[in-house]
Amino acid sequence: MKCITVVGTRPEFIQIAPLTRALRQQGHQEILVNTGQHYDDNMSQVFFRELDLPQPEISLG
Repeated sequence: MKCITVVGTRPEFIQIAPLTRALRQQGHQEILVNTGQHYDDNMSQVFFRELDLPQPEISLG
């Protein structure tokens, strides 16, 4: 299955972390899109690292 996940705020990244891990563990293809809302490069990198999220395939911000 191929799905797209669109997130933009820090709470959304926290909410999608378990979903993203589950999708990838089950072999599904997820396209992660970051809208860039409330964007801060340093903070974003911390969230991706701490939540074990892949870098977004698409960044709109």
